[in-house]
Amino acid sequence: MSIAIGFGATMLSLLVGVPLGLLSGYKRGGFDEFVMRCMDVLLSMPPIMLGLLFLAVSEPSAWKAILAVGCVYIPPTVRLTRSIALELANEEFIEAARARSESTWYILIKEILPNAWPTIAVEGSLRVTFAILLGAALSFLGMGAQPPSSEWGLMISQARPYIAQAPWIALAPGLAMCLTVIAINLFGDGLRAAIDPRSASRGH
Repeated sequence: MSIAIGFGATMLSLLVGVPLGLLSGYKRGGFDEFVMRCMDVLLSMPPIMLGLLFLAVSEPSAWKAILAVGCVYIPPTVRLTRSIALELANEEFIEAARARSESTWYILIKEILPNAWPTIAVEGSLRVTFAILLGAALSFLGMGAQPPSSEWGLMISQARPYIAQAPWIALAPGLAMCLTVIAINLFGDGLRAAIDPRSASRGH
């Protein structure tokens, strides 16, 4: 369930954040200013507090945890995508598309997005680990997945009364979460090296 929350929340943040970031970076002006100030407000709050605010308005559940964690990570996705769109907006191939009178969405989807997706893909793969950890934290506090769900944060929370007698009950889900986060981070590093080999050489 923790992995499902991580991937589900990441997909939600990408589905909302990428189009909004592309449009904000390409259009600029008042729309961009409005979107960025909204994102700044959300980014000013700690992720765990923002997640709790989203979940506090209704009964906690796994799918609501996915929505809450996904909403928490929309602002950084928007800012990343916007920065890429700002860099590409003045490139010659974008000017050529404008000269052909292509629509805004055509330029965003057909011209900018194909050049932006490698960075977005790498960021998304690493964002999964943050989403898993935040989802586990919310479940540990009783605001995420509920029994009998097999969510790692929930399992650690339920094992607390028995830590003195059987510490492995809490260590097992914690170790599973740790190994999963490490594996996804290694995958993200490998994906970055495959997409941009120069980043791997800069890291040595």
